[in-house]
Amino acid sequence: TAVHAMKQGAFDYIQKPFEGDQLIMTVRRAVEHHQLRQENEALRESRSTDRNRHRLVGDSQVMRQLRSQVEQVAASHGTVLITGESGTGKEIVAHMVHAMSPRRKQVMLAVNCAALSENLLESELFGHEKGAFTSADAMRRGRFELADGGTLLLDEVSEVSPSIQAKLLRVLQERQFERVGSSITMEADVRVVATTNRELDMAVADASFRQDLFFRLNVLPVHVPPLRDRREDVGQLAEHFLARQAMRDGREPKHFSGDALNLLHDYPWPGNVRELENICERAGVLAQGQEIQANLIRPWLNAPKATAASHGLEVVVADNRTLEEVEREVIVNTLGRFQGHRQRTAKALGIGVRTLGLKLRKWKEQQLVAPTL
Repeated sequence: TAVHAMKQGAFDYIQKPFEGDQLIMTVRRAVEHHQLRQENEALRESRSTDRNRHRLVGDSQVMRQLRSQVEQVAASHGTVLITGESGTGKEIVAHMVHAMSPRRKQVMLAVNCAALSENLLESELFGHEKGAFTSADAMRRGRFELADGGTLLLDEVSEVSPSIQAKLLRVLQERQFERVGSSITMEADVRVVATTNRELDMAVADASFRQDLFFRLNVLPVHVPPLRDRREDVGQLAEHFLARQAMRDGREPKHFSGDALNLLHDYPWPGNVRELENICERAGVLAQGQEIQANLIRPWLNAPKATAASHGLEVVVADNRTLEEVEREVIVNTLGRFQGHRQRTAKALGIGVRTLGLKLRKWKEQQLVAPTL
């Protein structure tokens, strides 16, 4: 009877006589399983209904080359490492790799490695057993287990701690792992797509990232170019963002004037496509008519320089210093100006508080800044 019930779709069965707690735990697991299935179905549906979001916009030569490269690596089952500056669209490329792959009918899950502490990230990736740690009041399956047969996106993989790096290496090599608090080895057929805005070969050189893990991740490398290297796509991207905003708000899309487009084209875009999307979003809301004028957006494009100047910051890049060294100096000086107040510092620099905290934590671990910051 039990076997017949399982074949008909039953989640589990219990034998009589049974305790009330046993029944409660079985029902709880069934509910959790149902919720996870709903999440997976929602993810599959989102891929089919939001394909317009996960596409590369632009007809420049570098974008045509990128699309061709994505098609090539997507056909494989190999691990993909997507590199590029923040805001270039690495996550969109990752979704395209999955959508064009043989696994496209299976689920794709994502984990932001930079947003979670080491313990939370370990549980998120590999799952945990009940009682594995203080707040583990129920068993939880990790992303590797849930993405079995599909794709797992490891966003900002460069921020993973050394202990998690070792476990990731094992999964990539042997496709095996254990939940936190368990000695049972599990297997998962998961294609890993990883992204990073750091130079991982440099991280390997300074021993902050395992060389063997780098080799396992860097099987199929894809580099997403910054927006300043494909400025001929700026107009098309701006039109795309304005049209998407108009569709969302249920109105006619606005457009940039010729002078405004020239201004956008000449801007260096330090924040890349994400910054352009933000400008378009703001302009689409604040523009009075259907045409967005240059005088509306000009102050926003100069905002980073104006913000720095208003706080007495002067950034001078010497030829013998790296960009990270300059960035670290500016952040430390700004923290000092605001007496260590992280929210005010982040606002002045135009970055998130979490981003600021992650940078400081990394530099403290490398003993590059004072531990009191």
